[in-house]
Amino acid sequence: MDDKLSRWNQVKEVCLNCSACPLAIRRNNMVFGEGVLEAPVMFVGEGPGEQEDLRGRPFVGPAGQLLDRMMAAIDLSREKNAIICNIVKCRPPGNRVPTQEESEKCLPYLRAQVDIVRPKIIVCLGATAVRYIIGPEARITRVRGQWTERKGFWITSTYHPAALLRDTSRKTEAWSDLQSIRAKLVELGLVFPVSDPNI
Repeated sequence: MDDKLSRWNQVKEVCLNCSACPLAIRRNNMVFGEGVLEAPVMFVGEGPGEQEDLRGRPFVGPAGQLLDRMMAAIDLSREKNAIICNIVKCRPPGNRVPTQEESEKCLPYLRAQVDIVRPKIIVCLGATAVRYIIGPEARITRVRGQWTERKGFWITSTYHPAALLRDTSRKTEAWSDLQSIRAKLVELGLVFPVSDPNI
């Protein structure tokens, strides 16, 4: 664990001093990631929003509060058995979608995070994460809930919590995706009790 923490902090320090793309100039805080380094599940979102940029933590605004409830519904949390990261670590202006250049400049940090944590499961939250993790032609509406194994990682996707706040009719599909994640944890020998499904 000490080695993991040391490596994590080294990559975080490099990221903190990164100026590879223009996002670094405008940021209040670099938002590296948060959770348990031994976590079996890594959630990957798009990038920091306003609250995340101000506080330097991922998923702390309304979408983050929903994500916490979603994780809790399958007995996951950033405090005990999950970790949360983003494709880009600095907030795009106006919360716009990060450009391909911005994403590609930042992806080495995410790859390093994955290499350090070695989660059993990677969950892509929304279209941007799907594009850069599953593939450029993948669409969240087509691939959500499906599983693929790559380099020893089980990868799936669901809607970004911000999308669920905009369109609550998608929550039923999101709950199905969460149940699938729980089933995969059971299959991999990590059994969690079912909690309240009211996400």
